[in-house]
Amino acid sequence: MKNLLYTCLVLLFLIPIPACDDDFLDKQPSSEYSGNVVWTDLALMQTFVNNVYNNIPHGFTELMMASISDEAILTFDGGSSNVTKSLITPSDYSVFEPNNGWMSGVHARAWKMSWETVYKSIRACNLFLQEVEKNTYDDEELKNRLLGEVYFLRAYHYHNLVFLYGGVPIITTPYGLNDDHLAARNTFEECIKFIVDDCDKAAALLPDSYSGNLKGRATKGAALALKSRVLLFAASNLYHNQNAWSQGYPNPELIGYVGGDRAERWRQAKNAAKAVMDLNVYDLYKKEPAPGDNVAKNYEEIFLSKETNEDIFVRFFIQNSAEGYNPGRYNNPNGYFGYGGNTPTSQLVDAFEMSDGSKFSWDNPVHRADPYKNREPRFYANILFEGAKWQPRQAGAVSLDPVGVIQVGYYEQPDGSWVGGLDTRNSSFAAKEDGTYTGYYLRKFIDPTVNTQFLKQDAPWRFIRYAEVLLNYAEASNELGEDAQALEVINIIRKRAGLPTITGSGNELREKIRQERKIELMYEDQRFFDIRRWMIAPQVLSTNALGVDIRYKLGMEKPTYSFVSVRDRTWKDWSYFMPIKLDEMNRNKLLIQNPLY
Repeated sequence: MKNLLYTCLVLLFLIPIPACDDDFLDKQPSSEYSGNVVWTDLALMQTFVNNVYNNIPHGFTELMMASISDEAILTFDGGSSNVTKSLITPSDYSVFEPNNGWMSGVHARAWKMSWETVYKSIRACNLFLQEVEKNTYDDEELKNRLLGEVYFLRAYHYHNLVFLYGGVPIITTPYGLNDDHLAARNTFEECIKFIVDDCDKAAALLPDSYSGNLKGRATKGAALALKSRVLLFAASNLYHNQNAWSQGYPNPELIGYVGGDRAERWRQAKNAAKAVMDLNVYDLYKKEPAPGDNVAKNYEEIFLSKETNEDIFVRFFIQNSAEGYNPGRYNNPNGYFGYGGNTPTSQLVDAFEMSDGSKFSWDNPVHRADPYKNREPRFYANILFEGAKWQPRQAGAVSLDPVGVIQVGYYEQPDGSWVGGLDTRNSSFAAKEDGTYTGYYLRKFIDPTVNTQFLKQDAPWRFIRYAEVLLNYAEASNELGEDAQALEVINIIRKRAGLPTITGSGNELREKIRQERKIELMYEDQRFFDIRRWMIAPQVLSTNALGVDIRYKLGMEKPTYSFVSVRDRTWKDWSYFMPIKLDEMNRNKLLIQNPLY
C-alpha cells in the first residue's frame, strides 16, 4: 500500500535548454526525471499513477461532505454555511475554493472536486494515455493494468465533475502551453456515456483483486461499481426535470437528458449493479448476525477494520501520515480533546428507527421519555449521545467522569444557574469553542481504542462498498416496478443491521429505500448528491439545522428535551449545480454558465 499512497515523488518535465560545452551542465539532476525517462520505465509510470490516486478526495478531512448536506453541521462553520445557505457564486466558491486559506489543502474535501482541481488530474490521466502508446514494454501485463487504472481514475474524476456541474468539456488530450485551450461543454448525456465507456475499458483490463501492497488499487469490481453509481445518478429525477426549476434555461442538454427512454436508463443502472453482484467477489460484512451477536459492534467493525469482504474501492492510511487525515481528533467530543467538528443534526439522529423497525417520534411519550433507548443497532454504532458509553477520559478528567460517558446535558444548580457537562460548550474542563451545538457527536469511523488527543488511527476510507451496490440495485429495481427484487436486497441490508424485513411497493417502497440509503451510507459522501438528484433538497435544506437541548432540573434524574435551531439554512434552486467560476468563464468564451447564476 505504501507504494500507492505514500510515495511523494514529484515528476518534473523539464523544458529543454540550449546545449553547452560544459558536460557537467548537461547532467540529469538526480532528484528529477524527464518525460522521456518516465514513459519508458514502468516503475516510474506506476509512481505517476499513484499521484493521480492521491488526488481523489477522501472523506476524512476536517470538513466532511456531511456538513454541506442535511446530515451535519461543522461546529466552527469554516464557510460550510455558504453551501447550505445557497451563497456559492461564480466569484465566491467558499469551501470549494482551492485557495480558501486554511480550509484549503488538507482540511476540506470539497475543494478537490472543483473544476480547476479535477481538470489537473484529468490532464495527468490524458498525458499517461497519450505517452504509454508511444513505447513498448517488457511487462505487457503491468502496462495493461496501469492503463485500466488510469481509465478508472479518469472516470472517477469526471464523475465528480459531472454531478457537480452537469455537462463539462470532455478533454482527452493533455493540453500544452501553446495549444488552443478553448473548449465548449459537452452535453450531460455525452459525459455520462464517456464515463461509462471509461469504466468499461477499465473493467476489461483490471484484475478482480490484489494482494500485498497492491491492495487499494482499482479493480474490475471498482470500475463496474463506479459505473453502477454513475448510471443510477444519471437516471434520477434531477436530470429529467430541468424545466421544473431552471426557469427556461436555454441549454437543458447541459444539465440533463432532453430525450430518450428513462426506463431504459433505470434498466442500465440495475444491470450495472447486478454485474458487480455477479462477480461473486464481494458480500456484506457479517451479513448473518449470529445469536447473541452485538450487531452494533459488527456494524462498527465495517469502518474500523483494515479490510472486509465488503470493500470495493478504499484508501488506506498510516498513523504517522502527514496529510490532513485525523478523523478521531477532528470529530471526537471536546471533552476528549477533540474538535467536535462534523456533528449530526437532530434531523439525522431522529431518522434512525426503533429496534422493532418502527419510526422514532418525539410525539410518542414513550420515545420522548427515553429517546436513546431501543433504537436500531446502527444508531449506537454511528451516534454519540447523552449518556453513551465511550472512551476512558484523558488525564485531568478521569476524576470528573471515571466511567467515560458522553455528557452533553446541562444541570440546574441551587442558585438557578446551569452547569454544562464535560462535552458541552459550557464545559468546565474542555475548550468551549469545540463543543457541539446539536447535542450529538459522530461515532462512525472513530476508533474508541485510540487516544485521539495524541494518536491518529489508521482505518481506511471506503470510497465504494458493497452495501452501496445493493442499494443501487434496490433503487433501480423499484423505479422499474420490480419491487420483489428491490425488497430482496434491501432486506439483506436490514437483516445485517438487526432490523426486521420490510414490505411495500411503488412510492411507499421508494421512501423506504431512500430511508435505508440515508442511514446505511450516513457520512459516506452520498447524501450531498442524493438530496439533489432526488430533488428533495428544497425540503430538507429549507429547514434550519436543529439540535437538542438537554436539561436536568434540580432534583430530577431524568432530563427534559427541547429543540433549538443551531444553523440557518436556505435553499435556492441554482444550488442543484455548482456555478462555473468567473475566471474560467473569462478564459474560455465557449463556456455556458449553469442556470440561475
